Amino acid sequence: MSSPAGTAVVTGAASGMGRSTVEAFLRRGWTVVAVDLVASTAPAGSPGTLIPVVADVRDRDALTTALDAALGPDRAVEVVANIAGVYPPTTLDTYDEATYRRIFDINVLGVLNVTAAVRGRLREGSSVVNFASTDAFTVSPGQLLYGASKAAVVMLTKSLALELAPARIRVNGIAPGWVATPGNAATGRMDAAAASIPLGRVAQPEEIAEWVWLLSVGEHAAFITGETLMLSGGAAMR
Repeated sequence: MSSPAGTAVVTGAASGMGRSTVEAFLRRGWTVVAVDLVASTAPAGSPGTLIPVVADVRDRDALTTALDAALGPDRAVEVVANIAGVYPPTTLDTYDEATYRRIFDINVLGVLNVTAAVRGRLREGSSVVNFASTDAFTVSPGQLLYGASKAAVVMLTKSLALELAPARIRVNGIAPGWVATPGNAATGRMDAAAASIPLGRVAQPEEIAEWVWLLSVGEHAAFITGETLMLSGGAAMR
């Protein structure tokens, strides 16, 4: 059964898993409000409609203004995908306040700001999907602040699911492991990561994007809320 086309707001939309998620919804004829620090573009021949929004998820007022301008006064939002995130390495010896603020303001505050900005447009049956990480559940050396920020996203997902349940709005999370994104490729650790994964490879961004679709508007997702799905190829289990 196909879902009627609606409107999705996707952050981190210009690259990686955000870009793949934008494309997954555009292929299905949806309107996608693509939020990033740079303008996103639609693939040639896409049946959907792309509305690029250049905004910083850390600035609630500016973000709300930009989204309201893009969406107009009356448009409902059926899906929110909070994908924007950063993961600079940190340890007790190397962290500083500026890095702490950047990681938590983008990874955690950004989820709250985007969700709050569109809350009035969410209707019964709408869905929010937040991006956590396997590092929310398992310890990765050198990711002191990133892991903590993604653990916070897992708890935000549960709390928002409880808060929005009376309105029949679902909130779930995705916790990817290693994914073949440009950012991960730049670490130079992809081959070693793939060798450590029981299924023998890293995930493709398109695979993760399909889980955003399944959790938000998939035919059998209507009774799932407050959960964070681990997508790690068996590298992390819980």
